[in-house]
Amino acid sequence: MNQIIDIGLLGLGTVGSGVVNIINSPKGRHPLVSSINIARIAVKDLNRPRSIKVDSSILTDDPFEIVNDSKIKLIVEAIGGIEPARSLILSAIKSGKSVVTANKAVIARYGKEISDAANAAGVYVLIEAAVGGGIPIIEPLKQSLGGNRINKVTGIINGTTNYILSQMTKEGANYNDVLKEAQSLGYAEANPSADVDGHDAADKIAILSGLAFGGPINRESIPTKGISNLQSIDINYAHQLGYEIKLLAIAQHLYENSTVNESIPLALRVEPTLVPNEHPLSVVNGVNNAILIEGEPIGEVMFYGPGAGAGPTASAVVADILNIAGISLTNETEKSLDPLLSACSWRNCYLANPRDMPQKSYIRLITRDTPGVIGSIGNIFGQSQVSIQSIVQFDLTNSEAEIIVITHKVIKGKISDSLAKIEELKEVIKIAAHFSCL
Repeated sequence: MNQIIDIGLLGLGTVGSGVVNIINSPKGRHPLVSSINIARIAVKDLNRPRSIKVDSSILTDDPFEIVNDSKIKLIVEAIGGIEPARSLILSAIKSGKSVVTANKAVIARYGKEISDAANAAGVYVLIEAAVGGGIPIIEPLKQSLGGNRINKVTGIINGTTNYILSQMTKEGANYNDVLKEAQSLGYAEANPSADVDGHDAADKIAILSGLAFGGPINRESIPTKGISNLQSIDINYAHQLGYEIKLLAIAQHLYENSTVNESIPLALRVEPTLVPNEHPLSVVNGVNNAILIEGEPIGEVMFYGPGAGAGPTASAVVADILNIAGISLTNETEKSLDPLLSACSWRNCYLANPRDMPQKSYIRLITRDTPGVIGSIGNIFGQSQVSIQSIVQFDLTNSEAEIIVITHKVIKGKISDSLAKIEELKEVIKIAAHFSCL
């Protein structure tokens, strides 16, 4: 292929460096890789030592200079964060340039604005690397699974938390010790809040739900609970009862068979969840990610692989670059969008009231070890129409006991009402833990 496409790369950190490494070593790769030329690179510090070799003449510390360069046809945004990334993406679109980005935070919050601008300008914004690292999930949702009615998306989509939970399960270590280990290995940031508090996973499930169900939702309204308060004792009890605990991001269509024009309620949440040992997500360990799609007529299909890191994420970025390059090289005379690659919303979605979301629950209670306490707890659940799957008592001391309750699936409001009444029982010292179950 003789024609060369000039691209501009914004950011030369972990992801940006990975992109350069792939494009500058085309041997053995798809021939389209040889048609890509990294013409300009924006960096924060021109004098900073770099782990990869780049021609200093193509570096600039002004990313808008690259966005406004008429010779550049495609912008790769690898800066991260909200601003200036959002402004750069919108400026590139306004200049008639397609964009490839791995920026989940921007897309989760401003995806509709960016998508509308791209469709109006007749350019692409591709986001494969924003969710799942090297796992191809964005394009399959837009293309391969496009003929399905998607009912549910369930994912382990944060490698840091999955590594921490895997190590806590394997070694019986406490959360703080494993977090320090993850930081020393580079799996967790010095400030790990985005990962361990569930915000990263919430960004990603917001993106996936928009693609799966046809419309954006308010990212900030997604109920989100991280793993920082998870105790090893709950992992141990879960294991004894036939479960693994994973931080899951879940998006579910509450009412199936709605029409295209209907506004549909979605149940979205990010929280530690007990996963049965026989479930395919229970064996996803370490920094790996997995996303389970349930639809009709496909049934269940799972995407599994490395969820983060320079290699996997850069792989997804370059795949998007090649997608756009391939279209550009075969469609030079006619500017038109491939409807399966371009992003658009085709119906309205909204977040259902959390109280209406159906789920099973794991509840750990600390109680006084007195006769009839299990009966009292069971009566309250029964009055609220909460069916109990199992209830087990473990002795703590001579005077205290731990009671583990696993419910059948019921709307969350009934569970909340029950627990409020259970807390008032004189025999109950506290509700020590409450997680969902698959």
